Amino acid sequence: MDPPVDDAPSKAIEYEPVSVKDVLVEMKDTAELLIDLSYAAVLHRNEDLAREVIRLESRMDRLEMRAWMSLMMAARNPTDAEELAPVFGIVGAADQISDAAGDVAKVLLEDIGLPEAMREALPEAVESLVRGIVVADSSYADRTLKGINLESETGVRVIALRRGDEWLLNPGPETTLRVDDVAFMRGPDAGLEVAYEEVTGLAHEPLTAEPPDLADLERAVDTIVHMKNLSELAVDLAYSSVLFDSEGLAEEVKNLEIEVDALESRFEAWTLQAAADAPDPVKLRGLIHLGRATESISDAALDISEGLFRGIDVHPVVTMAVEESDELLTRIEIEPNSELVGQQVVGGILETETPLSVIAVRRPEEGWLLVGDADETLRAGDVIIGKGTRTTSAAVAELGQA
Repeated sequence: MDPPVDDAPSKAIEYEPVSVKDVLVEMKDTAELLIDLSYAAVLHRNEDLAREVIRLESRMDRLEMRAWMSLMMAARNPTDAEELAPVFGIVGAADQISDAAGDVAKVLLEDIGLPEAMREALPEAVESLVRGIVVADSSYADRTLKGINLESETGVRVIALRRGDEWLLNPGPETTLRVDDVAFMRGPDAGLEVAYEEVTGLAHEPLTAEPPDLADLERAVDTIVHMKNLSELAVDLAYSSVLFDSEGLAEEVKNLEIEVDALESRFEAWTLQAAADAPDPVKLRGLIHLGRATESISDAALDISEGLFRGIDVHPVVTMAVEESDELLTRIEIEPNSELVGQQVVGGILETETPLSVIAVRRPEEGWLLVGDADETLRAGDVIIGKGTRTTSAAVAELGQA
C-alpha cells in the first residue's frame, strides 16, 4: 500500500508556455477519471482508490492554474477577453467536478458515515474497479496491453495508469505496463480475480458482504448509481455541445441537470426519513454528501455549455481540445413516422444496418433511461443519445426523421 497522500500545501506553480488546448484535454480526461474513481472508492469501500482521487484532485488544481496563466497571457485586448470568457467557464467547471469528486472520496477517508452494506446493495450490473501495483515478477510487466490481451482473456480493462507522479489517462493497445506502475482495472469480479493476481502477485480480496442494515438500502444505492451515471452523461454531452456548437445537446444537458436535481431532492428526503429507523443515524450522513456532490457535478456540466445559451461563439481552442478525446456523441429525436420507431436496442447497440452505440434514451413520459446493457424498443418522441463515428451518427440521424 502506498503511504498516505501528502496534504501539505503544493509547491508554487511557475508560468511556462503550454498549449491551452493540451491543458483542456488533460482537464477533461482527468475530470472523467475523477468521477469514476471517486464513486468506485465509496461504493466498494476502497480507501486506496479514495487516496488516488485526492492525488488526482491535486493534479487538477495544478492544471487549472496553468490554464488560468495561459489564458491570461492570451487575452491581449477586450475582444480576446470576450472570446475567451467561455473557456474560463469550462476551466472553472472542470475544477468544480474535481472538487465534487474529492468530496465523494472524503466521505470514505474522513469516515463521514456510510451504511455498512452498501457494497452488497450494489446492482449486479455495476462492475468493480480495483487498483493494483505491477510487481517485478508479474507476467504482464514490460508487455503492451495488446500483447497481454487482457480484455479478451478476462473482460478486464485498464482504464488508467499512474507512473510515479505521471498519469496515463487513456492507455491504448501499445501502452506498456512497467514495474511499479499503479494500474486501475475495471471489469467483472471473476476477471478481476485473475488480472489482479497477475498484476500484483496477491490474491484479490473483495470486501466482505454485510447484510443490509437499513430498509430500502438497495433502492438508495440504485439511486446513487443512477445519479452518478446521469451526471457523467451530462459532462460528456456538455463537452460535445461545445464541440459541435449544438444547442440541442446543450438543452439535453439542462434536462439532465433538472433530473439530477429532482433525484437529489427525493434522495435527501428519503435519507432523512430513513434516519428515524436506522440503528445509527450518523452513518447516513455520507449519503447526503454523495447526493449533493453528484448534483454539483451536473451543475458543472451545465456551466460548460452555458456559453451556447448566451449565444457566445465557441472559441477554436475549445473545439480543438474536445476533438481529441473520445468518440462523437449525437442527439437524435425520433419522429412519428421514422424508420427507427419499433427498432430494438440490444446490449446498448441499435440494431439497424448502421449500428450505433446507444448510451441513453429520454422518453417524455418516463424521463431518462440509461440503456447500457439493457434492451429497449424505440418509440416515437424518444430522444436517443448515441456514440459513434460521424458517418454512423449522420446516417442514424437521417433514419430518425419522418
